[in-house]
Amino acid sequence: MEPSRTTEEWEVVLGEQARNLRLRRNLDQKSLAEQAGIGLSALKNLESGKGATLKTLIRTLRALGRADWLESLAPEVSISPLQMLKKRPPRQRASRPRKAAGE
Repeated sequence: MEPSRTTEEWEVVLGEQARNLRLRRNLDQKSLAEQAGIGLSALKNLESGKGATLKTLIRTLRALGRADWLESLAPEVSISPLQMLKKRPPRQRASRPRKAAGE
């Protein structure tokens, strides 16, 4: 299994994906920034992996028609009533260590 990416690596990966999507849509940076309602420098920072706000990422993905990427990050979870009945309440504290036999 590959080790987890660092925050900086994720910024680069997400920026590259946003850039590739923009180019597939045949949009220049200025046009996309205007459509997304963000500054050109904010889009450049996002695409170059230099960091961006969550708001910039969301607006960019929505302007590119890929808000579904966001849905995959936080899918709505539905729980059936039967699962709710079976669910135990969350633990309030840790249990004490058990003594071994013969102590």
